[in-house]
Amino acid sequence: MTFSNPYQTYQQSSINTASPGELTLMLYNGCLKFLKATRQAIQDNNIEVKNTNIIKAQNIIRELMLTLDMDYEVSHSMYQLYDYMVNQLIQANIKNDLKILEEVENLVVEFRDTWKQVIQINRVQTHGTNVNQPNN
Repeated sequence: MTFSNPYQTYQQSSINTASPGELTLMLYNGCLKFLKATRQAIQDNNIEVKNTNIIKAQNIIRELMLTLDMDYEVSHSMYQLYDYMVNQLIQANIKNDLKILEEVENLVVEFRDTWKQVIQINRVQTHGTNVNQPNN
């Protein structure tokens, strides 16, 4: 019988019990985590770590693209921004360009912060309270 790390168990439980909105927030936060790791790897001139983390960030953005409901006009605009971000990350990876990476990171922060507000508004409308605000 194998025992898993309690932190991993907690993480898995958090994912399994999260609402779709909270899962999206987790994707944004994960993307930011990988972008920060990419930034550090570029600064450390660690090509392998840079490449691994930038690909993880791209995969998250691609997953976000797949979750869009294209019946809404805003989804088409978001899709184009996500596509732009993926392409910019390709350029940042090729050129080791921190400025491009920062641009994408700022876009992800904007998306994440907006999404946090949506979750908070939804909680207030659904439960009449702002308790249990989502984490960064």
